[in-house]
Amino acid sequence: MNQNLFASFNVPMMLGIPLATLIILFPTMLISSPNKLVNNRLSSLQQWLIQLTLKQMMMTHTIKGRTWSLMLMALITFIALNNLLGMTPYAFTPTTQLSMNLAMAIPLWTATVLMGLRFKTKASLAHFLPQGTPMPLIPMLIIIETISLFIQPIALAVRLTANITAGHLLMHLLGDTTLTLLSSYIPSSMITIVITILLIMLELGVALIQAYVFTLLV
Repeated sequence: MNQNLFASFNVPMMLGIPLATLIILFPTMLISSPNKLVNNRLSSLQQWLIQLTLKQMMMTHTIKGRTWSLMLMALITFIALNNLLGMTPYAFTPTTQLSMNLAMAIPLWTATVLMGLRFKTKASLAHFLPQGTPMPLIPMLIIIETISLFIQPIALAVRLTANITAGHLLMHLLGDTTLTLLSSYIPSSMITIVITILLIMLELGVALIQAYVFTLLV
């Protein structure tokens, strides 16, 4: 039994070489490309899920906004698969690393802001000053809105990291408690086993929801 609570968040190493890149690329091998005239059930299910998710995300976007469909679909698929990868036993979860989440959030946030300033200059600048603001509060509100704008990518990364990390820590603690109770008091361990199963089901939903929320806020 692993006594180190945070050991599962350490980047795996082999011969002094970090394996984070190989682990991050591993989920992409789970997606099969449709290269046949008649797809099998797995490919059909995969395409149906992609179309359903894409329709849900692009429902409120304009035609120009839908040009981001490929990038956003790749992003939500990447995050969801990495989150689900961490649900397997003894697996490393890349999305528990704040550095990785910041590496996704900052470039996407920067691209969104720059595209907004380029194509919707007046609307983008209008967000810095709400309509009807009293004259003495204008400098303060502009400073506050500017700070909130630059905090957005940090908030995106921290939200994803905190939700995934908290769920893994809770499952780890419940798992250790269950193993301890199995050797001392079996009736109580049955309760913790049921709670652990329910928590795993909840974490599966959180893994998918957090991928959707991250992509939606981007």
